[in-house]
Amino acid sequence: MRTLLLSAALLVGSSVAAFAETIEIQMLNENEAGEKMVFSQELIRAEVGDVIRFVPTDRSHNAQSAKGALPEGQEAFKGRMNQEIEYVVTETGLTAVVCQPHQTMGMVALIVVGNDVSNADEILDARLRGKGKDKIEALIEEAIATQS
Repeated sequence: MRTLLLSAALLVGSSVAAFAETIEIQMLNENEAGEKMVFSQELIRAEVGDVIRFVPTDRSHNAQSAKGALPEGQEAFKGRMNQEIEYVVTETGLTAVVCQPHQTMGMVALIVVGNDVSNADEILDARLRGKGKDKIEALIEEAIATQS
């Protein structure tokens, strides 16, 4: 019986992993629209189990979760300057992502997992600065308006 349960657990776990996606986000000095200091995608929709890979295509960028701006139970992350980092999604809800040196210039992104926006107030109360705070507010409004 124990072997059967273990086999079933492994099968379920591997099938979840099979459905997980890897979402690649580039850290850019400028995008095709001419916007400076941006992530290639600013409103990122994901599901539990997905991996979000932040890739520094231009120098002097990092990606990290904003302090106090992620769902309860989700582990925070902080990438090093000019280094790729992967963020494994484990909880539903919103996570604010910033490029630390360019946050005030608006280099932020919002991860929406499972269409859950229940922690929006916590994200709005987080210590985001400059244009980054304004952009996160706009991204939260967009996430709520485009819920499926």
